This record gives sequence, structure tokens and C-alpha cells, in this order.
Amino acid sequence: MRYESSKKILVIEDDAVTRNLFLEVLEAQGFDTIGAEDGVAGIQKAQEHLPDLVICDIQMPDMDGYTVLARLRQDPHTAIIPFIFLTGSNTQTDVRKGMESGADDYLTKPSSIEDFLRAIAVRLEKQAFLRYWYATNSHQTAQSPPSSFNSESIFPSVPQLQAVFDFIEANYRQGITLSDVALAVGYSPAYLTNRVAKQTGETVNAWIVKRRMAAARPLLRDTNQTIDQIAIALGYQNTCHFSRQFRQHHGLSPKTWRKQQQLLQSSKNAKLQLIKNHDALEKLVPLGC
Repeated sequence: MRYESSKKILVIEDDAVTRNLFLEVLEAQGFDTIGAEDGVAGIQKAQEHLPDLVICDIQMPDMDGYTVLARLRQDPHTAIIPFIFLTGSNTQTDVRKGMESGADDYLTKPSSIEDFLRAIAVRLEKQAFLRYWYATNSHQTAQSPPSSFNSESIFPSVPQLQAVFDFIEANYRQGITLSDVALAVGYSPAYLTNRVAKQTGETVNAWIVKRRMAAARPLLRDTNQTIDQIAIALGYQNTCHFSRQFRQHHGLSPKTWRKQQQLLQSSKNAKLQLIKNHDALEKLVPLGC
């Protein structure tokens, strides 16, 4: 099976024999290939060529694969490039460390050619999904949704996380989870959670809930929809879950909060009417007479 020749893959491997073998296999499949003999060279070539995928050994002199990955994730130009670790260790601890560091996959050496190419195909397919999502949804998120769903802007301005917030904005009514967001933006759930929490002080799940709560308030305040209807419209499978999260954020149940808002609005309307009546009275009886 041959893949798109336009796809560019960077292999960072200090062992020349292993590196050349991987490069030959990839070239035979129609990929454009780039080789790097160590982590420093790998980072430089990744920033220069912006490959579609990086395959990197973990145990290398001077700079290990974990450091390479951390540096690439810190650079906004290379942060979303899919990354596969290669290592001779397959212990649960090492695998977990690799995935929590933000790797997209983890291959042990020796690995069969079939497993090697399958892992690459999976990562590139997920990257293609992300690009497809952007192509079909970016124009929608650029437009303002109905006012009842977009009366409040709650996402911080963090360019490195724009894809995360765009996906949440476009899909929060679909019952999305952390895993859905992670898949859409090309990160592991654990790494995405740490990245978002570090830069915003909140988790991905917290931002999903905040967006739903921001949409719930105008629906409760300005429409006659039932609590059940609003919960369903915001992606909740049951009203109890919605009501529990709403109470956690506002200290009141949706029903009580709605009544409170109605009382406040009635009070404002009464004051406004008094002002109008006072103005009308002044016109009939000018001051000083």
C-alpha cells in the first residue's frame, strides 16, 4: 500500500542503521523523508521543514526523545505535528510516560514493518480528520450563532489553544467529551488536559461545562423552553446532570435561578414604568408652577 507522496515524515534516530532502514521503508511507500541523527538536529529540521509526522527514538545521547517532544510542543509552529515514540522498552511505566508527555503513539523496537506503517497510517488519518474538521467548520465558527446561544463570550485569548476552543464552540451542544476534543486537535487526552490547565487554570471538561452554562443562562432567562428542553439542547443526556452542574456553577437550581431572574426583570420593568410615568407627569405639570 502506498501513501500520499506529499506527506513528509521526519525520523529522529541516533543509530544510523535503524534510521536508514526506516527512511528506506518510508521512501518505498512514497513518503518524502527527512532524517536526523540526534534530538538537536531533529528539532531544527522539524522547525525548518514542518513535517506531517515525527518518529523519534527516546534513548539518545545529549537530548532524549521526551525533551525533543517537549520542545516541539512549546513551539506553536510544531505543536500539533503528530509524534510517535520509538523505544526498546515496553514497560507500562514507560508507555504511560510517553503518552502523558503528549506522544500520539508508542512503538517498541524491534517492530514489524506492518505495525510501523499501520501506526503511521492511523496518525495521518487522524490528522486528516482534523484538517477536514477545520475546512468544514471554520466558516461556521467565524459566524455568530443565534443570540440565545452566544450572548456571552467565555474563552480566553490563547492562540496556542484556539483549535481547542473552536472545536468546543462548534460542538458543545453535541455532548462532546475530553476524548472528542483531544482527537479533534491531535493530542492525547492526558497531555491536552495538562496543557490547557497550565495555560488557563481550567481543564478541558471545565471549559465545556462553562460554555454550556453560558448558553443556558439566556435560554433560561429569555425563552419559555422547559428545563428538559434546555438540557437536551445543550448536549446533556438527562436533566439531572444539567441541573447538578448548573447548581455547582450558580448556587441555585435552573428553576430557582429562572424565577430569580424573572423577579429581577419585573422589578426593573416596574422601575422603568415609574420613570416613564414621572416624565409624563412633568410634561403635564411643569416644575415650578
